[in-house]
Order: sequence, then C-alpha cells, then structure tokens
Amino acid sequence: MFKDFAQKISHLGGRGSQSSQHNGTTAGVVMVKDSDVESRDATSTTGSPEFRDMEKEGHLGDKSDVVSQVHSMDSNESYLFRLVSKLKAEVKGIEPITDEEKTERNPLHAANMWFSANLVLSAFAVGALGPCIYGLNFGASCLTILFFNLLGVFPVAYFSVFGARTGMRQMILSRYLMGNLTGRFFSLINVVSCVGWCVLNTIVSAQLLNMVNHSGHRCPLWAGCLLVLGLTVVISFFGYKVIHTYEQWSWIPNLAIFFVIAARLHKSGKWSNGDWAGGPTTAGGVLSLGCAVFGYAGAWTTYAADFTVYLPRNSNKTVIFLSLFCALSGALCFSMFLGAACGMGAVNDPVWAKLYEENAVGGIIYAVLVPKSLHGFGEFCCVVFALSTVGNNLPNMYTAALSAQALWEPFARVPRAFWTVAGNGAALSIAIPACYFFVSFLENFMNTVAYYSAIYITLGLCEHIIFRRCDFNSYDPADWRNSRKLPIGYASFTAFFVSAFGVALGMDQTYWVGEIARLIGKNGGDVGLEMGASWSFIVYVILRPLELKYVGR
Repeated sequence: MFKDFAQKISHLGGRGSQSSQHNGTTAGVVMVKDSDVESRDATSTTGSPEFRDMEKEGHLGDKSDVVSQVHSMDSNESYLFRLVSKLKAEVKGIEPITDEEKTERNPLHAANMWFSANLVLSAFAVGALGPCIYGLNFGASCLTILFFNLLGVFPVAYFSVFGARTGMRQMILSRYLMGNLTGRFFSLINVVSCVGWCVLNTIVSAQLLNMVNHSGHRCPLWAGCLLVLGLTVVISFFGYKVIHTYEQWSWIPNLAIFFVIAARLHKSGKWSNGDWAGGPTTAGGVLSLGCAVFGYAGAWTTYAADFTVYLPRNSNKTVIFLSLFCALSGALCFSMFLGAACGMGAVNDPVWAKLYEENAVGGIIYAVLVPKSLHGFGEFCCVVFALSTVGNNLPNMYTAALSAQALWEPFARVPRAFWTVAGNGAALSIAIPACYFFVSFLENFMNTVAYYSAIYITLGLCEHIIFRRCDFNSYDPADWRNSRKLPIGYASFTAFFVSAFGVALGMDQTYWVGEIARLIGKNGGDVGLEMGASWSFIVYVILRPLELKYVGR
C-alpha cells in the first residue's frame, strides 16, 4: 500500500556507508570498509522532513514497514558500492565532503594535476590554429594566446577555492550559484561537454598513432581510440587519489617531448615570425583565436571545485588561487606557444601544410619529429606524445561521472566509478565511427558547446560577487539537495536562454556565421563568447533581484 511512497523517499537516506541526514552531512569516507557500506542509518530516512510530512498525512502506515521496504530496495545499490570499495576505488560521489574526509594537505597537488592535464597534445593543437587557420603570425598568435589564457584561467583558479571552503563539487555548487533547476541543466551540458572533448582528444591521438610507421604496419584508427580510452578508464575508475598520482608524474615525459619538438623545429629551419599585419581581417583572426583559447582554458571552470574538495576548509585561499593560476597558465601558454611556432612551419613549407591538411595537428608533429630522426626516435616520441592525451582525458571523465550524478537523484545511487566506465564507453562508441565518417561535424558541435563556458562563468561570478557578496558562509552544505532552500533558477535560466541568441549573432564557425561576426574583416571574427557573456550578465543582473524579491531565494 505504501510502495509508491517508499520509492519517493528511498533517496533520503543516502547510499551505503554514505547514509546521510537530509541536512546533507555525511558519514562516508573516500575508502570505506565493507561493513560500513552494508550499514544504513534508518534514522536519517525516518527523521527527514519529507518523511514526517507524509507520515503526518497518514500515507505511510507503519514506519518500520516502510524502512524495511526502503532497505530492500537499496540492496542492489549497496552491492555496487561494496564492490567499488573492494576494488579500492573512490566511493565518495557528489555528497559534500566532511571535515573528517578532508585529508589532502598540500594545495600544490591540485596545481600539479592541472599542469599535467594541460601540457598535452590538445593544447598544442589550439596554438597551431593561429597561423594555420586564422592567418596570424607567430607574435600575434602568442599575444592572443597569452591574454585569453590569463582571462580563461582566472575563473578556474577562483572557483577552485570554493571546493576547499565548501567541500562541494562544482555541479553541486551550481545549484547555489544558478539555482536548483538551472544547475541540473548545466550538469547535463557538462556531461555532453566532458564526453565530447574526450572524444576529440582521443581522435587527435589516434590520428597521430596512425601515422607512425608510415611505410609499414600502422596502428588502425579504431585501435588508437581503444588504446587511449582503455588507459583513461583504468585510471579514472579509481578516482581522485589515483588520478592525482598519475598526473603527478605524467608531465615529465610530455615536457621532454615538447623540448624535443622545439629543438627539431629549430633545426629544420622552417620557423619564422612572419609579417606583422593590422586591419579588420587581422582583428577578426585575433578574436577567433581568442575564442578558441578562452574556450579551452575557461571550460575547466565547470570542473574546478571537483579537484580541491579534499583540501581543509582553512586552506590558504591565496595559495590555492595563485598556485592553480600559475600552473594552468604556464602549461597552456607553453603548449600553445610551441603549437603556434610549429604552425608557422606549416605556413612556410608546402609539405608540412599538406600534412596538416590531411592529418591536422598530427601531420605537423610527424613532420617535425620523424624525417631524418635517429633510428626511429622521432616515431617513439610521436607515440609518447599521442598518449599524453590520457592526462587530459582523466579530469574530463572524472567530472563527467560527478555531473551525471548531479543531474538527477536516482543517478547518484550509481557509484561514480561505474559512471566513469559508462562515460568512457560512450566516448569510445562515438570516437571510432567519428574517426572515419563525421569528425568535422563533431568538431563543429563541440565548438558550439564550448560557448556555454562563458555564460556559466558570468552567471557564477555575478551570483557570488554581486548577490552573495563573496560570502562563503552563504553556501550551507546542509542544503545541497534541499529544493525548498536552494534558488530555483528562474533568472539564470532566462539569462542563459537570452544569451544563446547573443552567441548565435557573434559566432563564426564553418556552418554558421552570425550577423555581427560577419561584419569583422574579410573572414569574419568570432565574438560569440563575448556576446554570450555580456548578454547573460545584463539579463541576470536585472532579473535576479526580482527573483529574490518575489521568490525569496
């Protein structure tokens, strides 16, 4: 008689060892014992406000029967978390991290993770766009890369402080910053974004692996995708600590390959600064490259707090911010500067230009490293550099799993580790056919998704700085899943909807050029990020006070 009501309240008791009261405090730890996973706190279910309301209305009958029904329904869930615990993987999901669980003491570990994740092939590829696609010389490309990277890295470092201070994941923080409904909508977009960028990263690596041993047996594209994502799923499955351990050392071979590329480029004599130019067309190229750079750097904002939640609440905010800012900007600028330098080689040499046209950035890397290399050392470097993508995929897949859990409460009942497997499986199922049939469509689609990062950043900063007045005490972790206390999100969703039209007017892509973008120079200029950010700011600042006045939260 009360099966439906039992289903309705079954999520209120938390999961496994992480059973929690409705106020959001948790008893779980990162690695839990089997006995902890098997136990549940019945009081957290029967003591919740929702339970008491339904009991008062006479819908529930005997409380002990309901609790028994809830426990029975959670048996499969408990088994999944017990399995994850036995495999020594991270059990903790989107629940706020308690002070007892904040065992990370060194904020430089997070900085090291971000440094390694961005000293990779995909960042190198963004830098090459300046000379190869937008017609900028090396100097103009570097200045654009520097400015827009610093602009994009700032919100990543800033929101990383939130993880330590609140103990909440980034998509859970979104419920406070943008409202419960809009925050979940951003969780959905973030899942798509994480999986999509992982797919594109994997395809670039597979193309480079496919070029190795050009005259003999070559690695098929599908095998390259399988290799990269296979390594990604093995590491990301185990969670926070294993990812940080991998990233702690993975930057070393990547940096060595970057130095080899720089030396080989200098030796080839193909590099030159190029002629300086001005005018509307050059301005359009600068804006378009800036959009790509900011989209790459700023997109990490939706991941930021996920990798600092285990730092103590009293961690030095300045140290966290500056260490992450320097690590991110240093890795991104170095990688993209070198990509721009190699891109100039493709501009100056027709053979390199043809390789870039046929194999994208993998063709340039092959042209720099392989011809006249010592006993195949260049091809070895290509393989190592291709596998650097794993370091970039790891934060994508980790955050994709947490974003899936944040989307809908029943999804949170599936352990993070299994969502990681599902995300990598989805990436593999898309990457292999995309390599052969629709890579261009996928690139265009992901470029469109990237615009949302500017809107997300704008809304988040507006709420925190203007309406919460930078007060971290206004983020009560006890309310993380209490829809009665979280903002609903009318203002933020309206701002997002309106700003999408601004993006459409300002974007400059192969499949769509907005009315404003086409006015900038001969080839147009991409101002989609700027349009989206400015429109969302204006609408949100106007509507948010009205939402606070009439809704009250």
